[in-house]
Amino acid sequence: MMDRSFQYKVKEQIKYFPAKPGVYLMHDLKGTVIYVGKAKNLKKRVSSYFRHSGFASPRLNKLVTSIADITTIRTETEAEAFIVEARLIRKYSPFFNVELKMGDRYPYIKITSERFPRIIITRNRQKDGATYMGPFISAGELRTLLKLIQRYFPLRTCNMDLDKRSAKRPCINYSIGRCPGPCCGKCGESEYRQRVDDIILLLRGNSADLVERLRSRMDKASSNLAFEEAARHRDAIRAIWKLNRHKISSSLESDLDKDTWEVLLDLQEQLCLSTIPWRIDGFDISHIHGVSTYGVAVVFEQGIPNPSLYRKFKIRSVEGIDDFRSIKETVLRRYQRCIEGQEPLPQLILIDGGPVQLQFAKEALESLQLERIPVVSIAKKEELLFTTNLKDPLRLSFESKALKLLQKVRDESHRFAITAHRKGYDRKLTRNALQDIPGIGKHKAAVLLSHFGSVKRIRSLPVNDIAAIEGIGPVLAQKIQTYLSGAEREAQ
Repeated sequence: MMDRSFQYKVKEQIKYFPAKPGVYLMHDLKGTVIYVGKAKNLKKRVSSYFRHSGFASPRLNKLVTSIADITTIRTETEAEAFIVEARLIRKYSPFFNVELKMGDRYPYIKITSERFPRIIITRNRQKDGATYMGPFISAGELRTLLKLIQRYFPLRTCNMDLDKRSAKRPCINYSIGRCPGPCCGKCGESEYRQRVDDIILLLRGNSADLVERLRSRMDKASSNLAFEEAARHRDAIRAIWKLNRHKISSSLESDLDKDTWEVLLDLQEQLCLSTIPWRIDGFDISHIHGVSTYGVAVVFEQGIPNPSLYRKFKIRSVEGIDDFRSIKETVLRRYQRCIEGQEPLPQLILIDGGPVQLQFAKEALESLQLERIPVVSIAKKEELLFTTNLKDPLRLSFESKALKLLQKVRDESHRFAITAHRKGYDRKLTRNALQDIPGIGKHKAAVLLSHFGSVKRIRSLPVNDIAAIEGIGPVLAQKIQTYLSGAEREAQ
């Protein structure tokens, strides 16, 4: 039986859970995962376990009284939460999970490897040369997709071996528009393959590419006065956009990338993390001698960068060169936004730097009561990993795929930081760089800009051209050129 102090701690944790989709992992006193669940609303779902003093089910009552800690993995959609939950249950085999332990699988759409492929629904992926799409965690979503395919991109449904024989006349499916009739030569192999490619684009979520293909065919059909064919393409386009509006999040490549999955598992083990680092946030700082300092956060989900979630911050509270406090401000502002907007929190934070940067990042998390999120820093050259739960730095093999993933996150945060800084510096250069030069006030800056058009052009001109402007002269022109050229070299 769990004492009340742990129950209080868990209830306090739940207050900070987002009202968004995700997966929750319940741990006992030993840190063992005893239950994995998914939720459309994490805060509401997990809170429901603690609203009653007793449960009719002895199993549920035992589960709740055994909980010492809860961790969450925020997902963008409920569909993704299904997939993450299934994987984690198979990994941990939690005592209180009775489903998915026996190898239950979500269905896939299989496109066979025949000369005229067919669509088959299956729960088992095999190495048979076929194309597998999915898995599909909602039967309703799967039916919606199949209906759309059957209406606008129908393939043959019979299992006739077309390499050995052909039919004299098409079956009724051809007559009602549910088969292109390849069995009797009504549809050539090239045309049929084009239809298969359309289906693959649809199932992979490449709707824009598919719509572009259909629009091109519609225009061609209209030009040839084939208005019935053009109308079919038009209706298909409308159906696809309607599907997108309803957000049918059907296919999540389940075995996304088995190598990546293994890397994440290895990273969890190497860093002694309580959960798989499904989402990793990377932080870095960039500036020119303390000027125009920017902090950035990049996001890797399932080992893959997601640029739509990247964020950059113009540092406000730090003057001069102080990467340590700049990191602290960036981490603080990043997760304040996450808390206020109920955005996903990571399972791992990576800081570009050493133990001091790590400590400042930790202080920022503690001030937000997010100290439970693991944070690691990676030092360049030796690539040592500094963690908050290990006294000595961790040295992984340079061949370690886990280390390579962290390096990839670090390098991406560094690239994005430099990009953010350069864009910010260019804006600053455009506005007031001339006024930063001793001897150049608002009036002379305005004269130079009105004559040459931009700071960038002034920077590229020879000194004599700048000196020819009234009120500038050769001495001041040289000073302008030296300042702008030097700033450009530093920015690069």
